[in-house]
Amino acid sequence: MSAHLDAYWMPFTPNRAFKADPRMVVRAEGMNYFTGDGRAVLDATAGLWCVACGHGAPRIVEAIRKAAGDLDYATNFNLGHPLAFEFAERLGAFLPAGMDRVFFTNSGSESADTALKIARAYWFARGKPKKTLLIGRERGYHGVNFGGLSVGGIAPNKTAFGPLLADVAHLPHTHDIARNAFSRGQPAHGAEFADALEAIVAEHGADKIAAVMVEPVAGSTGVLVPPQNYLQKLRALCDKHDILLIFDEVITGFGRLGANFAADFFGVKPDLLTMAKAITNAAVPMGAVACAREIYDAILGASDTPIELFHGYTTSGHPLACAAGLATLDTFHDERLVERAADLAPYWEEAMHSLRDAPHVIDIRNLGLIGGIELEPRDGTPTKRALDAFKLCFDKGVLIRVTGDIIAFSPPLIIEKTQIDQIVDTVRGALGQID
Repeated sequence: MSAHLDAYWMPFTPNRAFKADPRMVVRAEGMNYFTGDGRAVLDATAGLWCVACGHGAPRIVEAIRKAAGDLDYATNFNLGHPLAFEFAERLGAFLPAGMDRVFFTNSGSESADTALKIARAYWFARGKPKKTLLIGRERGYHGVNFGGLSVGGIAPNKTAFGPLLADVAHLPHTHDIARNAFSRGQPAHGAEFADALEAIVAEHGADKIAAVMVEPVAGSTGVLVPPQNYLQKLRALCDKHDILLIFDEVITGFGRLGANFAADFFGVKPDLLTMAKAITNAAVPMGAVACAREIYDAILGASDTPIELFHGYTTSGHPLACAAGLATLDTFHDERLVERAADLAPYWEEAMHSLRDAPHVIDIRNLGLIGGIELEPRDGTPTKRALDAFKLCFDKGVLIRVTGDIIAFSPPLIIEKTQIDQIVDTVRGALGQID
């Protein structure tokens, strides 16, 4: 192991294994990363679901450079700078109608916890302080802070950290491979999984429940596409029982499904919506929570203290992040990236499902420019087959992401059809080489 690698404790990484056999990139441009010896690696993951405009997008790079020279930092506690207000207004116009009150964070994890706190604060402002129960979903991922971790449903993420929030319940996940294997787009079966909310209401009482938080498409757990009418049914049940619905759109926001947000794609409007990742093309860390105006107005209107919401971060609305966000919106508009994703989605679907007959494949899932290929686990060594595929693909010039025994794809929205073909050919070759 090289000594200079020891100091950095890498996130969500087997550190000992990586440092014994590191994979390093030194620059990126367009669709590609580049290794130290100049080898191009096609990015089939948009970094980590986030580089929607491609690497090194010129307008974004230049905006960051200018902002760094003009205003390197300004607190947003009792002080403002124009970029934060401009970006919030522009972002509000990009969001679903009426969700134009925006609170800035620095990550998806912070966005999740912020949304959960706003949900509870809303009911407190409404004179219903007992509505505190937060409902997540099995296999859900809402970051790694204590709120999102509690509402999330990926067990290994919780094991080592002791008691989490107690006032939490979980809906069942929607993955039903027995009925829905190899579905194209939304699976036909599974809308009834939303009915589990009725059982939670019966157990706890609607007067105790603050919010339901779900990912419209579950990403980190392995690309779980919602069954037809599932999200619509969940919205109706939340309305019925006076419960807020929170969409975690950290991965589905900003064109990933061929619409501005998944809320637009599915025609289901949440009460709160979290975002991060592609909000700045990941060039500067940033996240945000958008909420319906009535939530914002209720909290501000009911406050009997000058500060209406005792919450925020030192770098909320950082000038460089706001500049990057504005340039990202400009890039989306000028390059028609949302429309591009929608146009490419049918070709992407055909390409993904062409791997149905590849070795070890037991399911394929897709929606927009998202893909998931589930592999049959090896007896006694689950996750190892997918990890071997990851290493082989990297060596062959394509970066994929694996979670468990699932390969996940989320390429930059600038991808070309020939590059989609390259991804599929590389994955097929890798799967043919592993046992």
